[in-house]
Amino acid sequence: MWTGVGKYMLKNIIEKTTQYIENMPKKERKKYGQFFTSMETAQYMASLFVIPEDQESISILDAGAGSGILSCAIVERLEKEENIKGIELTCYETDKNVLPLLKENLSFLQKQSCKKVNIKIVTDNYITSQYLDFNHMFGGNWNPKKYDLVIGNPPYMKISKDAPEAAAMPSVCYGAPNLYFIFAAMGLFNLKEKGEMVYIIPRSWTSGAYFKRFREYFLSEGKLLHIHLFGSRNKVFDKEDVLQETIIVKVQKTDIKPNMVTITSTNTNKDFSDCKSLIVPYDLVVSGDELYVYLVTNEEEIAVLDKLQRWDKTLPDLGLRMKTGLTVDFRNRELLRDEEEEGAVPLFYSQHIKEGSVRFPIQKENEYLVTDQKGLMQENKNYLFVKRFTAKEEPRRLQCGVYLAKKFPQYQKISTQNKINFIDGLLTEMSECVVYGLYVLFNSTIYDEYYRILNGSTQVNSTEINSMPVPELDIIQEMGRKIIKSKDFSEENCNLILEGYCG
Repeated sequence: MWTGVGKYMLKNIIEKTTQYIENMPKKERKKYGQFFTSMETAQYMASLFVIPEDQESISILDAGAGSGILSCAIVERLEKEENIKGIELTCYETDKNVLPLLKENLSFLQKQSCKKVNIKIVTDNYITSQYLDFNHMFGGNWNPKKYDLVIGNPPYMKISKDAPEAAAMPSVCYGAPNLYFIFAAMGLFNLKEKGEMVYIIPRSWTSGAYFKRFREYFLSEGKLLHIHLFGSRNKVFDKEDVLQETIIVKVQKTDIKPNMVTITSTNTNKDFSDCKSLIVPYDLVVSGDELYVYLVTNEEEIAVLDKLQRWDKTLPDLGLRMKTGLTVDFRNRELLRDEEEEGAVPLFYSQHIKEGSVRFPIQKENEYLVTDQKGLMQENKNYLFVKRFTAKEEPRRLQCGVYLAKKFPQYQKISTQNKINFIDGLLTEMSECVVYGLYVLFNSTIYDEYYRILNGSTQVNSTEINSMPVPELDIIQEMGRKIIKSKDFSEENCNLILEGYCG
């Protein structure tokens, strides 16, 4: 019978952790990517587990355990489960600053719990100590320890691509890795078949090229059962300044794909009693060759995905591709000019994209480029320019402008600053109808909403755009002809034209 002691245990550990945070300089904690979970978040994460009814003992892993908040939360949860008599808890932690507090808290937990709790604290590096096992290499343990439940708030810290942790897991790392997803991949490896893992991690892994290997591993070895979203990105960790958008995921170790995923959301980490909940088809959430994870929060967003994912083409399928602007201006200052001179080419910035078109010049500094470097110049032909960065408060994430070569006949070459993207024809120049048809897509409300579902940041990534579903080229041309004929380039008219093809 649960005595209610658990709540007191967690409250006690939270109080001691608060004292630790106040006394430990943030720069010390930052060395380990250390951010502590709030009490309410820890309790919610623990509540997501389905506890096996046919077991008397249960094994738990908490990697990067910190002060033991999540360990305590899951033990508190198990206090209510009458069939569970014994708990085997393993915690990994390497931070010598927090280790004494972790040991103190877990000792307190062990004494206060009404269950028999066996505790093991491992101070080895969680990743490198298991790299032989994970990679099935000679010298590894061919029957490594597996756990019923894995819970975690992994360290959030970028590491170099040749860091020991990245080198230990080459199958999930690409580009500039972060410890959080390396921990998540190892956590899934540590699970028993049918076991469950609940992690609080940044949203960034759900899309983008850098995380593709991780997604391939994570979503093949396990399947998402539950995703929790926070409405406010700065209210997830108590007393911490974390601007990374964070989510909670529940994953089961299985190769059987579920039919549905539960997606819940709250405004902060304090109001889990007021959860909004959606049950969404799995194939709508995890979709495409890139295995992007679409985080919908309401029926309207589900309808957006449902409409656009009926199309099975992408820009590259049509012989088109979004690319990033060629010139990093601050690295090429000696090549920049404020005024036109002989041999100069126009350098287009996001400021030149105005009300659906491209205007030049606008009396901006450094509008011209003088160079013979081929890598900084591109043909003067038709493009769709799209801003790479927008402010968080701006109503649209996708902001684009039609660039027509005929409006600048005096130039054979142009250049684009790297804070804009451009869509180009790979083999042939895009016709005006194609460019305007792309404008209809990218200036529509539905495509803007689709991109916001896909990517929570304010940056428009070409990799993600090139993976978005688009209609056949002849449909894009038709849409272009319609908007040219109408002479109405508003978002509302783009919506009206697009609705005729995806309604």
